Amino acid sequence: MAIEFFPIATRRAGCALAALACLGLAGVAHAGDRQDPAAVQAQAERFLKIQSAGLPGRVTIEVQPPRAALPACSALDAFQPAGSRGAGKTTVGVRCLAPGRWTVYLAAQVRVIGAYVVTREPLPANHVLTAADLASREGDLGNLPADVVTCAADLLGYRTASGVAAGAPLRTALLRPPLAVQQGQTARLVLNGPGFSVQSEGQALANASRGDRVRVKTASGEVVSGVAEDGQQVVVSF
Repeated sequence: MAIEFFPIATRRAGCALAALACLGLAGVAHAGDRQDPAAVQAQAERFLKIQSAGLPGRVTIEVQPPRAALPACSALDAFQPAGSRGAGKTTVGVRCLAPGRWTVYLAAQVRVIGAYVVTREPLPANHVLTAADLASREGDLGNLPADVVTCAADLLGYRTASGVAAGAPLRTALLRPPLAVQQGQTARLVLNGPGFSVQSEGQALANASRGDRVRVKTASGEVVSGVAEDGQQVVVSF
Protein backbone atom coordinates (compact mmCIF):
# COMPACT_ATOMS: atom_id res chain seq x y z
CA MET A 1 0.00 0.00 0.00
CA ALA A 2 1.42 3.28 -1.01
CA ILE A 3 1.71 5.93 1.69
CA GLU A 4 2.15 9.54 0.75
CA PHE A 5 3.89 12.06 2.98
CA PHE A 6 3.39 15.82 2.66
CA PRO A 7 6.04 18.31 3.53
CA ILE A 8 5.62 19.94 6.97
CA ALA A 9 4.99 23.36 5.41
CA THR A 10 2.24 21.92 3.23
CA ARG A 11 0.60 20.21 6.21
CA ARG A 12 0.73 23.47 8.19
CA ALA A 13 -0.90 25.35 5.33
CA GLY A 14 -3.65 22.74 5.13
CA CYS A 15 -4.30 23.03 8.87
CA ALA A 16 -4.46 26.78 8.56
CA LEU A 17 -6.97 26.53 5.73
CA ALA A 18 -9.04 24.06 7.73
CA ALA A 19 -9.00 26.40 10.71
CA LEU A 20 -10.10 29.30 8.53
CA ALA A 21 -12.87 27.16 7.10
CA CYS A 22 -14.04 26.32 10.62
CA LEU A 23 -14.00 29.98 11.58
CA GLY A 24 -15.99 30.79 8.45
CA LEU A 25 -18.60 28.19 9.30
CA ALA A 26 -18.79 29.49 12.86
CA GLY A 27 -19.26 32.98 11.53
CA VAL A 28 -22.08 31.84 9.27
CA ALA A 29 -23.77 30.01 12.13
CA HIS A 30 -23.35 33.03 14.39
CA ALA A 31 -24.81 35.34 11.77
CA GLY A 32 -27.71 32.95 11.30
CA ASP A 33 -28.55 33.32 15.00
CA ARG A 34 -29.16 37.06 14.58
CA GLN A 35 -32.67 38.46 14.47
CA ASP A 36 -33.79 39.91 11.15
CA PRO A 37 -34.25 43.65 11.87
CA ALA A 38 -36.95 43.88 9.19
CA ALA A 39 -39.10 41.43 11.18
CA VAL A 40 -38.78 43.56 14.32
CA GLN A 41 -39.66 46.66 12.33
CA ALA A 42 -42.68 44.92 10.75
CA GLN A 43 -43.93 43.77 14.17
CA ALA A 44 -43.87 47.36 15.41
CA GLU A 45 -45.65 48.60 12.29
CA ARG A 46 -48.42 46.02 12.65
CA PHE A 47 -48.92 47.03 16.27
CA LEU A 48 -49.19 50.74 15.42
CA LYS A 49 -51.64 50.01 12.59
CA ILE A 50 -53.94 48.25 15.05
CA GLN A 51 -53.57 51.03 17.62
CA SER A 52 -54.33 53.76 15.09
CA ALA A 53 -57.28 52.00 13.44
CA GLY A 54 -59.83 54.23 15.20
CA LEU A 55 -58.10 57.55 14.59
CA PRO A 56 -60.11 60.07 12.53
CA GLY A 57 -58.12 60.59 9.34
CA ARG A 58 -55.68 59.11 6.84
CA VAL A 59 -52.92 57.32 8.72
CA THR A 60 -49.36 56.70 7.57
CA ILE A 61 -46.79 54.97 9.77
CA GLU A 62 -42.99 55.03 9.67
CA VAL A 63 -40.87 52.95 12.05
CA GLN A 64 -37.09 53.07 12.28
CA PRO A 65 -35.38 49.64 12.28
CA PRO A 66 -33.34 48.57 15.30
CA ARG A 67 -29.74 49.78 15.22
CA ALA A 68 -28.20 47.06 17.35
CA ALA A 69 -27.83 43.39 16.39
CA LEU A 70 -30.26 41.22 18.34
CA PRO A 71 -30.36 37.48 19.06
CA ALA A 72 -32.78 35.46 16.95
CA CYS A 73 -36.33 35.34 18.33
CA SER A 74 -39.25 33.04 17.54
CA ALA A 75 -41.93 35.05 19.44
CA LEU A 76 -42.01 38.83 19.05
CA ASP A 77 -44.43 41.05 20.96
CA ALA A 78 -44.88 44.79 20.39
CA PHE A 79 -46.14 47.31 22.95
CA GLN A 80 -46.23 51.04 23.56
CA PRO A 81 -44.38 52.37 26.62
CA ALA A 82 -46.40 54.32 29.17
CA GLY A 83 -46.68 57.98 28.26
CA SER A 84 -46.10 57.47 24.54
CA ARG A 85 -48.47 59.27 22.16
CA GLY A 86 -50.72 57.44 19.75
CA ALA A 87 -49.99 59.96 16.98
CA GLY A 88 -47.06 62.14 16.01
CA LYS A 89 -43.53 61.27 17.07
CA THR A 90 -43.72 58.29 19.36
CA THR A 91 -41.92 55.19 20.59
CA VAL A 92 -42.88 51.55 20.21
CA GLY A 93 -41.26 48.67 22.05
CA VAL A 94 -40.67 45.15 20.73
CA ARG A 95 -39.73 42.35 23.10
CA CYS A 96 -38.64 38.79 22.53
CA LEU A 97 -40.54 36.14 24.48
CA ALA A 98 -38.66 33.05 23.28
CA PRO A 99 -36.20 31.44 23.19
CA GLY A 100 -34.37 34.25 24.99
CA ARG A 101 -35.64 37.56 26.28
CA TRP A 102 -34.73 41.06 25.15
CA THR A 103 -36.48 44.39 24.53
CA VAL A 104 -35.74 47.09 22.00
CA TYR A 105 -37.34 50.54 21.57
CA LEU A 106 -37.92 51.97 18.09
CA ALA A 107 -38.59 55.57 17.07
CA ALA A 108 -41.77 55.95 15.03
CA GLN A 109 -43.85 58.61 13.31
CA VAL A 110 -47.63 58.24 13.06
CA ARG A 111 -49.13 60.85 10.75
CA VAL A 112 -52.90 61.32 10.90
CA ILE A 113 -54.19 63.71 8.25
CA GLY A 114 -57.71 64.70 9.24
CA ALA A 115 -60.07 67.52 10.08
CA TYR A 116 -60.09 69.40 13.37
CA VAL A 117 -62.18 72.27 14.75
CA VAL A 118 -61.01 75.89 14.94
CA THR A 119 -62.70 79.17 15.86
CA ARG A 120 -63.91 81.52 13.11
CA GLU A 121 -63.52 84.66 15.24
CA PRO A 122 -61.95 85.56 18.60
CA LEU A 123 -64.16 84.34 21.43
CA PRO A 124 -64.39 85.72 24.98
CA ALA A 125 -64.34 83.64 28.14
CA ASN A 126 -67.60 81.91 29.12
CA HIS A 127 -68.89 82.10 25.54
CA VAL A 128 -71.45 79.41 24.61
CA LEU A 129 -70.39 77.80 21.34
CA THR A 130 -72.73 77.68 18.36
CA ALA A 131 -72.24 76.35 14.82
CA ALA A 132 -71.51 79.92 13.63
CA ASP A 133 -68.42 80.05 15.90
CA LEU A 134 -66.79 76.95 14.45
CA ALA A 135 -64.91 76.00 11.28
CA SER A 136 -63.05 72.91 10.09
CA ARG A 137 -59.42 72.72 9.05
CA GLU A 138 -57.31 69.80 7.82
CA GLY A 139 -53.84 68.94 8.99
CA ASP A 140 -51.64 66.40 10.76
CA LEU A 141 -53.40 65.67 14.04
CA GLY A 142 -50.17 64.21 15.37
CA ASN A 143 -48.67 67.71 15.47
CA LEU A 144 -51.57 69.06 17.55
CA PRO A 145 -52.38 68.57 21.24
CA ALA A 146 -53.88 65.16 21.99
CA ASP A 147 -57.20 66.68 23.16
CA VAL A 148 -57.93 68.66 19.97
CA VAL A 149 -61.58 68.28 18.93
CA THR A 150 -62.31 66.76 15.51
CA CYS A 151 -66.12 67.05 15.33
CA ALA A 152 -67.78 70.48 15.54
CA ALA A 153 -71.19 69.02 16.45
CA ASP A 154 -69.71 67.65 19.67
CA LEU A 155 -68.96 71.19 20.89
CA LEU A 156 -72.36 72.83 20.55
CA GLY A 157 -73.42 74.24 23.92
CA TYR A 158 -69.92 74.04 25.42
CA ARG A 159 -68.44 77.20 26.96
CA THR A 160 -64.97 78.67 26.61
CA ALA A 161 -62.94 78.55 29.82
CA SER A 162 -60.93 81.60 28.72
CA GLY A 163 -60.56 83.84 25.68
CA VAL A 164 -59.72 82.01 22.44
CA ALA A 165 -58.00 83.57 19.40
CA ALA A 166 -59.42 83.34 15.89
CA GLY A 167 -58.30 80.20 14.05
CA ALA A 168 -57.16 78.48 17.24
CA PRO A 169 -57.65 74.69 17.43
CA LEU A 170 -60.30 73.94 20.02
CA ARG A 171 -59.21 71.58 22.81
CA THR A 172 -61.29 70.01 25.54
CA ALA A 173 -58.92 71.54 28.11
CA LEU A 174 -60.04 75.01 26.94
CA LEU A 175 -63.77 74.24 27.21
CA ARG A 176 -66.40 73.59 29.82
CA PRO A 177 -69.35 71.25 29.31
CA PRO A 178 -72.84 72.72 28.73
CA LEU A 179 -74.66 73.92 31.81
CA ALA A 180 -76.65 71.19 33.50
CA VAL A 181 -78.01 73.52 36.20
CA GLN A 182 -78.66 77.24 35.76
CA GLN A 183 -78.51 79.81 38.52
CA GLY A 184 -81.92 81.01 39.77
CA GLN A 185 -83.80 78.16 38.10
CA THR A 186 -85.75 75.49 39.90
CA ALA A 187 -83.64 72.38 40.44
CA ARG A 188 -84.91 68.89 41.17
CA LEU A 189 -83.21 67.62 44.31
CA VAL A 190 -82.51 63.91 44.72
CA LEU A 191 -81.57 63.17 48.32
CA ASN A 192 -79.85 59.79 48.68
CA GLY A 193 -78.85 58.12 51.92
CA PRO A 194 -78.55 54.66 53.50
CA GLY A 195 -81.81 52.91 52.62
CA PHE A 196 -83.69 55.94 51.27
CA SER A 197 -84.04 58.27 48.29
CA VAL A 198 -86.23 61.37 48.41
CA GLN A 199 -86.97 63.95 45.74
CA SER A 200 -87.85 67.59 46.24
CA GLU A 201 -87.21 70.98 44.64
CA GLY A 202 -85.05 74.00 45.35
CA GLN A 203 -83.45 77.01 43.74
CA ALA A 204 -79.99 76.71 42.19
CA LEU A 205 -77.59 79.30 43.63
CA ALA A 206 -75.03 79.06 40.79
CA ASN A 207 -74.47 77.72 37.30
CA ALA A 208 -72.95 74.25 37.10
CA SER A 209 -71.90 71.78 34.43
CA ARG A 210 -72.50 68.06 34.70
CA GLY A 211 -70.38 66.67 37.53
CA ASP A 212 -69.77 70.04 39.22
CA ARG A 213 -70.78 70.66 42.82
CA VAL A 214 -73.50 73.28 43.23
CA ARG A 215 -75.50 74.69 46.15
CA VAL A 216 -79.30 74.64 46.18
CA LYS A 217 -81.67 76.50 48.50
CA THR A 218 -84.61 74.35 49.55
CA ALA A 219 -88.20 75.53 50.09
CA SER A 220 -87.55 75.62 53.85
CA GLY A 221 -84.58 77.95 53.37
CA GLU A 222 -81.90 75.33 54.03
CA VAL A 223 -78.89 75.32 51.69
CA VAL A 224 -77.54 71.93 50.56
CA SER A 225 -74.68 71.00 48.25
CA GLY A 226 -74.81 68.30 45.61
CA VAL A 227 -73.57 67.15 42.22
CA ALA A 228 -75.16 68.64 39.10
CA GLU A 229 -76.66 66.31 36.51
CA ASP A 230 -78.38 67.00 33.22
CA GLY A 231 -81.90 68.40 33.28
CA GLN A 232 -81.59 70.78 36.26
CA GLN A 233 -81.06 67.86 38.64
CA VAL A 234 -78.83 67.92 41.73
CA VAL A 235 -77.95 64.76 43.64
CA VAL A 236 -77.25 65.14 47.35
CA SER A 237 -75.67 62.18 49.15
CA PHE A 238 -75.77 61.72 52.93
